[in-house]
Amino acid sequence: MVTSLVRLFGSLGILAGTLLAGSGALAQSEPDRSPRAVVELFTSQGCSSCPPADANLAELARRPDVIALTLPVDYWDYLGWKDTLAHASFSARQRGYSHARGDRQVFTPQAVINGRISVIGSDRAQIEQALHQSALPLRVSLAENGAQASIMIEGEPTRDPADLYVLPVVKARTVEIGRGENRGRTITYANVVLAVTRIGEFTGGSSRVDVPLLVARGSGDGFVVLVQGRRGAKPGSILGAAISSGM
Repeated sequence: MVTSLVRLFGSLGILAGTLLAGSGALAQSEPDRSPRAVVELFTSQGCSSCPPADANLAELARRPDVIALTLPVDYWDYLGWKDTLAHASFSARQRGYSHARGDRQVFTPQAVINGRISVIGSDRAQIEQALHQSALPLRVSLAENGAQASIMIEGEPTRDPADLYVLPVVKARTVEIGRGENRGRTITYANVVLAVTRIGEFTGGSSRVDVPLLVARGSGDGFVVLVQGRRGAKPGSILGAAISSGM
């Protein structure tokens, strides 16, 4: 079951969720869009090797079986151009993956598939091979009803608890880069993540949680839901995912 979200958002005066056993019928239910993989691209506007990976990600974002996400990092800002989309928390997430894998490899462009497999983001053959090896064991579906989103999760009980996240996403963002290694280039980034927010815990079975769209979507065009294991305090394998309508 997913833990109550009231405690998490109570200080904001928001009733963040109502937990129900099962996944009863909902109005405005979305069609089944269950993905086989989540691809997270850690990229930077200040990295000259990144534009081919950004183009790869944009192509992957059009595939119905893949949730493709852009997470711009901030550690190249010192090269003369401050990435306009970067967040320090994305850099920390990338480092967390490297520690969880045990390889300590942090670079751009780096694609991480289902929280487990690290490949060069511009190497489409490596990405396709990783996708071929990937599957998500949990089925996650979404429905939007008025001012809230309902998240339904179906799966066997898990050995260890997993975290439930919402990620507000901008479908496309075009940036004119004025300085640094990509000076003079105009690049369009697909499915740009605005934040990664933990909203609860999942321990298995069939569960439902209702989240205010204000929390799930934020200022994005839509949002993604991730059910993700953890390795200590580090992010682990992604177990299930869903993307909202319009994305």
